[in-house]
Amino acid sequence: MDQADVPALLSRLASDEDAARKMAVFKLQSSINDPAFADVFISSGGLVILRRLIMNTGGNTLAYSLQSLTRLLEVDMGWDIFEGYMASDLIERLVELIVTNPLVNILRGAMSILVALVSHLQSAPAGKHIATTVKAPGMFGFRALKPALAVHPQFFDHVISQLQSADHALCAASLMLINALIRDVVSKDDGTSNAKTSSSEDWSKVIKKLQDLGLIKAAYNLMQSSALQDLAQPLLDFQTLTKVLLRKWKEVKVDIERPEHRRALKGTHLASAPDRSFASNSGTSPTTSGEPGTKRHNPEKWRRLGFQTESPASDFHVAGFLGMMDLTDYVRRNEDGFQKMLLEQSTKPLDERCPIARSSLAVTMILFEHFGIDKADLEDTRGYQAIDNIKTNDKIFKPLLLQWSRLHVAGLHAFFRMWKATGAERDDFEKVAELVRILVERVVGQATRTKDIAEIEEELQDYEYSRLREVQMELLELSFDHQWGQYLYQVREELKHEALTFVKEQRIRCLLQGSWFSKPIPSRDQPGHQHQRETNSIDAKKRLYAPKPWRFARLSHNRRYLHFADFVDKVTPDPNLESLDDKIDLSTISSVVSNVSAGEDSQSVSSGSTLRNNTAQPPGTPKASTTGAAANSTGPKTTTKITIYSYSNPAEAAKGGDTAEQAVLTLHPTSNSLASEWLDGLLMLLNQAPITAETKKLSTLVSDYGMKIRLLNVGVDAVYNGPQPGAGVVPSREGLDDDYYYEI
Repeated sequence: MDQADVPALLSRLASDEDAARKMAVFKLQSSINDPAFADVFISSGGLVILRRLIMNTGGNTLAYSLQSLTRLLEVDMGWDIFEGYMASDLIERLVELIVTNPLVNILRGAMSILVALVSHLQSAPAGKHIATTVKAPGMFGFRALKPALAVHPQFFDHVISQLQSADHALCAASLMLINALIRDVVSKDDGTSNAKTSSSEDWSKVIKKLQDLGLIKAAYNLMQSSALQDLAQPLLDFQTLTKVLLRKWKEVKVDIERPEHRRALKGTHLASAPDRSFASNSGTSPTTSGEPGTKRHNPEKWRRLGFQTESPASDFHVAGFLGMMDLTDYVRRNEDGFQKMLLEQSTKPLDERCPIARSSLAVTMILFEHFGIDKADLEDTRGYQAIDNIKTNDKIFKPLLLQWSRLHVAGLHAFFRMWKATGAERDDFEKVAELVRILVERVVGQATRTKDIAEIEEELQDYEYSRLREVQMELLELSFDHQWGQYLYQVREELKHEALTFVKEQRIRCLLQGSWFSKPIPSRDQPGHQHQRETNSIDAKKRLYAPKPWRFARLSHNRRYLHFADFVDKVTPDPNLESLDDKIDLSTISSVVSNVSAGEDSQSVSSGSTLRNNTAQPPGTPKASTTGAAANSTGPKTTTKITIYSYSNPAEAAKGGDTAEQAVLTLHPTSNSLASEWLDGLLMLLNQAPITAETKKLSTLVSDYGMKIRLLNVGVDAVYNGPQPGAGVVPSREGLDDDYYYEI
């Protein structure tokens, strides 16, 4: 609409005909958010007419009027409508509409205007005095609503009830109004005013009233619902304000001179079912008095409840009034369990008792740190845009934060359970607190947005201590690796090389010592066949040899030759090199093939990471491999086999020519350990990597022990300075005889 049309528009807005007014205000709402048009409209007296429409009309005309004022305020214009002696009537009209009008479009408009009204001072430029921003500072913020709230005390009930509305826009407007009210009353208490003045008490009273009306439950349901996308901004704002409130409660120091603090402490004491044999004071002070003439007090009045001293206010130094709220809330919800717990603890030695109050404060701080309450600020959510990613929603929105009280009670019960399961004592308090901290991170921290609080409570109660210890060890290892990993990586590599060198020498020494291997004999020489043949004396006389089922192999001292020979029986001592007739030059070996398992992976292994099967390979560096299971042998002992291959033409192979391989020696180890020693010994002797699981396990064991020794970093001189004077001297037996006895 053109600015020149403003006089005609105002004329139609002031018309007595409802149809003309309705059409005019309908057009107004689509044009008034243009600053140039709005400026002409205000200067022409349009605010007076718009105010009159809001005060006197209804139906769509009223809805369009409210929408027009909302859009005018969005461009930061038209605030003069809330000034003057009639401003309170307009505010009361808006409050009345929220309380009495059932139409959604009217409710949305009225709430949006009140949001702007309450938030106006909050959006003032930083460092600029309020008096220079608005002309009537008393008519904005929460104070502007107080006269109207006195007339319509059910206002908050209706606002919170709209949080369950099916209209998401109305629901968002209601939550935005609540956020604006909370932000205003909290920002008024900057900590500089006297704690006992009414201005600093307003915020806690307003918050308590909103909570009693079901605000927390309604916001919790919205944060877990599918409507989150449409309500992302106000819900995120509410979540931040919840953190701000928790932080402010923590910052309130517990003072026994304040009536509400004194009542909370006294209520906790009375709920503990104190021993009536000790008479209490008049109730004006929770501390023990030592003045003459006063009645007797229980010397453990507060320590019995789990406080560290008889001056309980000092225990709240860290958690503040938030810690007191959590403790009193736990006692109120679980009075019978609280008394039972105290009675159970009273039967134990003092050092073994679980300090209930101290545990409650510890859980409060665990939750405080888990949710990052200290990082919350009133301005945190001003720059957030609409959130589209569902996975991001699960990370940003924390509906469990709104279930603070139930989380605290569940965490405290978990603390008691851990204390009992670990058999903890007083000096172990921080260790148990650390376990509960890990438990909260594990259960609460990994919970999805839609997970119900009842499931969280159940998991906190049922999480096994053994699993929690495993998690703790994993976290410690990760923390250690994160801090020291860059330094330990190089050490591990060095130790790995040293361990491999050590194992190589051990394996080669096994070869130097020599070993017995079984040797399969032909079926004709088996005992059954031999008995049939020996029935013929002529055949028996023709037998020129006896079966030799044993083979002994030994590496030469210079580690260049592998000597071996076959025997009818094992001989003792083991044969020396001179008695072993056959030998193999290790420089001619082309590959070592075996069916010995290479651990979990039994594929073929060879040098240069080239897999080798039983086919001939081009000449080059000697190779090692493992093949499939050997065929059933008729040998006496085992089917495990190690076969050593050599080139049929070593000279041609040395030149790089293509030449075939041939088996020159086959060994049948009698045990897996012997197979591992000889297979890996031969491979390492040929400068190849070991492949069997047993050798790898031994190498890892040596490396791990080396790491532990280096981490200890303790020298002999650090722990042993030599014997004490006179130590180790054998006493003389001069003058003694052998007449002695033992007294039992």
